[in-house]
Amino acid sequence: MATRQELRLHPWGYENDPEEERFPLSTLDYLSVCAYDNMALFFPLSEDAKPRRTLSQCRHLVGTIERNPDNTSHSFVKHRNSTVGFTIQHLPPPFPSFTDLEASHFLSSRLGSTKTLSFKGLTYADKPPTSADAHPIAAAFQANFIPGGLILNTHHHHYANDAMGWSGFVHQLADNCRAIMANNTSFPPWNPSCLDNTRFTAPQPRNPALRPCSYLLFHLPKSKALALKRLATPTAPDGTFISTWDAFSAFLWRTLTKHRAALYHPQISRDPAPTPWSEAVNMRPRLSPPPPARTQGNIFIAASTSTTPLPVQPTTSTLLTSPLPTLASTIRSVTSTATPSRLGSLLQTVAPIRDKAAIGLGLNSSTPLALFTTDWRETAICEADFGFGRPKAFRHLFDVVTEGIIIVYPPRRESSDGDGAGCEFVISVEKEIVQRVVEDEEMKQFFEFRGVEVEGGALRYR
Repeated sequence: MATRQELRLHPWGYENDPEEERFPLSTLDYLSVCAYDNMALFFPLSEDAKPRRTLSQCRHLVGTIERNPDNTSHSFVKHRNSTVGFTIQHLPPPFPSFTDLEASHFLSSRLGSTKTLSFKGLTYADKPPTSADAHPIAAAFQANFIPGGLILNTHHHHYANDAMGWSGFVHQLADNCRAIMANNTSFPPWNPSCLDNTRFTAPQPRNPALRPCSYLLFHLPKSKALALKRLATPTAPDGTFISTWDAFSAFLWRTLTKHRAALYHPQISRDPAPTPWSEAVNMRPRLSPPPPARTQGNIFIAASTSTTPLPVQPTTSTLLTSPLPTLASTIRSVTSTATPSRLGSLLQTVAPIRDKAAIGLGLNSSTPLALFTTDWRETAICEADFGFGRPKAFRHLFDVVTEGIIIVYPPRRESSDGDGAGCEFVISVEKEIVQRVVEDEEMKQFFEFRGVEVEGGALRYR
């Protein structure tokens, strides 16, 4: 029988904290998604570690989002008596064991309802309780002990962190846990500048044409990624560098557009619809000087074909007839627009807007053929040593499916893939074309279909 215990955690040393602390949201924080992220870490061991010390360091995660006295912006507000929710739950059989989950590549669809593994009310969704004016909590945690393992679900409001900010929190938590497990009297340092986002602060409805989608999980083995990169590299070198990111992004852009265009625009030749491609670019390594490692908050900008000066803006007809090296070069051009000067211009553009909470990213308001890709390879979560173990995998748990999204996960540690563990991809695909995408001959040549990550409707695909 499942058991559940709910705790309220004070940060370490809270007795000596100020009565109130305010951590202002940066301009970039408002440009992220207004939702709770649900990042679940899968451990093959059954140990728990309460994140009190790490919460005393990543202090903005304690408390709630509140409107500032100027009535035009918001802050993460922590009071001395503020606590963070921490639930401990034991899930005996018939809940799948860690071994079962590992054998199924940690497919989220094997976990059942996301509510079971989530802190109450904090499942992923862009819904009214997450609004900055609804006093949403910044974070909460739930440790789910399953047969042979632990699923630690870390919830945080997306205004609090992007993927790399969350990665910084997890690695700090891992360092603190490892110190406890080793009975160390000293703990790893924390740079307070990681909470200073002043550098990134400057003084839409759903498209009705979109179709219901499911999230599909694919694996790109290392050898296949190298083969794709070779195919995407121009045969006559023109000085353009093509990365693995450029190669698989171009391939997926073309392959998905082929099937999505047939669904949304059957008369492709007579209707060359725009096919914008966008990506979230982590700006931390692109800045000089770079911010401290593990800096919290949202420090990314969206780069897109629609805002990149290209010889020709891509449409369905040009995209489906262009060779792969041309598309890969387009991806490289888009990524190259993410510069410090562009970031500065963006901050100045947003600065005059009084209600910055109203300018958040609405992914499902784009044109039906738009694609947005987010790259989580640099999070290196499976390398975080907690002292009692390292995660074998991590998954963002979704209870809704957003159209036109691609998420790139890093390779899993100690994967059993014989060809070498490569990146995993969660791809949003319209229900009507799921089978066409899965059975696409070019797709199967490079990508291994691992299952349905989140089902968007009644139909089931195997």
